[in-house]
Amino acid sequence: MSSAAPVVAPASGASPITVTLVVMLGSFMTILDSTIANVALPHMQPSLNAAADSITWVLTSYIVATAIATPLTGWLSARIGRRTLFLWSVAAFTAASVLCGIASSLEEMVLFRMIQGAAGAFIAPLGQAYLLDVWPPEKHGPAMAWWGVGIMVGPILGPVIGGWLTDSFDWRWVFLINLPFGIMCLTWAAATLPKPQLEQRRFDMTGFALLAVGMAALQLGLDRGQLLDWLESWEVRAEFGIAIAGLWAFGVHALATPGGIVDRELLTDRNALTGMVFITLVGFLLVATTALLPTMLQTLYGYPVVSAGALMMPRGIGMMMAMMAAGQLVGRGVDPRLMLTAGFTITGAALWGMSLFSPAQGAQPFVITGFFQGAGLGLIFVPLNTMAFASLPMRLRADASAIYMLLRNIGGSVGISLAVALLERQTQTAHADLGSGITPFNLPWADPAALAAAGAGSVVAMLDGAVNKQALMIAYIDVYRAMAFMAFAMLPLLLVLRRPQRPASKADVVHLAD
Repeated sequence: MSSAAPVVAPASGASPITVTLVVMLGSFMTILDSTIANVALPHMQPSLNAAADSITWVLTSYIVATAIATPLTGWLSARIGRRTLFLWSVAAFTAASVLCGIASSLEEMVLFRMIQGAAGAFIAPLGQAYLLDVWPPEKHGPAMAWWGVGIMVGPILGPVIGGWLTDSFDWRWVFLINLPFGIMCLTWAAATLPKPQLEQRRFDMTGFALLAVGMAALQLGLDRGQLLDWLESWEVRAEFGIAIAGLWAFGVHALATPGGIVDRELLTDRNALTGMVFITLVGFLLVATTALLPTMLQTLYGYPVVSAGALMMPRGIGMMMAMMAAGQLVGRGVDPRLMLTAGFTITGAALWGMSLFSPAQGAQPFVITGFFQGAGLGLIFVPLNTMAFASLPMRLRADASAIYMLLRNIGGSVGISLAVALLERQTQTAHADLGSGITPFNLPWADPAALAAAGAGSVVAMLDGAVNKQALMIAYIDVYRAMAFMAFAMLPLLLVLRRPQRPASKADVVHLAD
């Protein structure tokens, strides 16, 4: 008999496909909520009587709460049971969503978003762990493909759905829409999910405290940095300093402490550790472009919110098609490293194509580059998860899933912050370069004093607007090109990955009582 980890089959009669659909619904609901509220912020501000610089706490509170709660997934699932934790998480997330929808002040909204983020933090990692349990190892590729559709496409659809709900109804429906889906997921999960018996673990208070402080400080620094001019602010310096100290101390503690909140076996497994690096980059590339492209479409090309969201759809289609194909290829024994190579190459090529955008172009370049970027990311996600989890025992799956989700979120936060900071820096640089070429010496009609005397001050404003638009376009090109180089730079790391061993036989399937 193979030594691979056994598979948990639900004794309630539910098929693995049913379990997959249940956890996909829960995971999609929580991942979608991480971005669905973004476009509704301007509409929330007057309703909640919030200032422009404080309304962003609606997003920050959710992100920070998720970052702190996610590492608890493994310990809580062993302590109270994976099925119980999933049910309570869905119930709490749904209730918190309703409370967000009826909040009447910013303080209430921030509190309810923290509850929502903390409750939802467990759902996606538990969902991934369930998939690995109920499917035999030779089916992990296709199962990861279906689950990945909800995880990877959620951030793309979030702004589209949020914009449509806000424009068509009211911003409160961004949260209230979770109620029917939450009730459906809760009822379905209670009837179908198995109860795997996991070994009880002690609570690593020191590890959790260090990780929670480090992650909270990092997320706050990334979120507040753009507002406070990064390291020019003592607050941001302090947050990054605390983050570095806390995460460094946590890493030392995790490596030295058996059975910690993050088992050191995860940090010594070569595939798992390399997979952590890759999933961070995938989060960076996925979320950063998701944040940049809609803004570019609206500010430079004049597309309305819904149309800009529609132009993001080809990326989701490409991602879904690639995930389905990758799942089939993994199941047929194709070397996952070949698919990862193709995925990073296609993603880098698509990002390079985005750096060739022109200020005067139609929708076709957005559709083509978006489709291929999604296809590249889809070819990365499935084989990466399959390889990273291949050698891990069942007891570590919830921990590994939680860490992967956490690192993906960190990659997304870092990606947005760095991309926006680089965009602003390059815009200023390009504006200075372009402006330096417009002087009364080479263009006499561009003398501001002469134009003002002639009563043509509007010409100066139009000229400055044109320079601003061109500078912003150059900055977007620079950011996309930098991201393309990053995707290509990950290719040498593929040499570190090892191909998974032969999957377990069907004799390894173990049926546990529900």
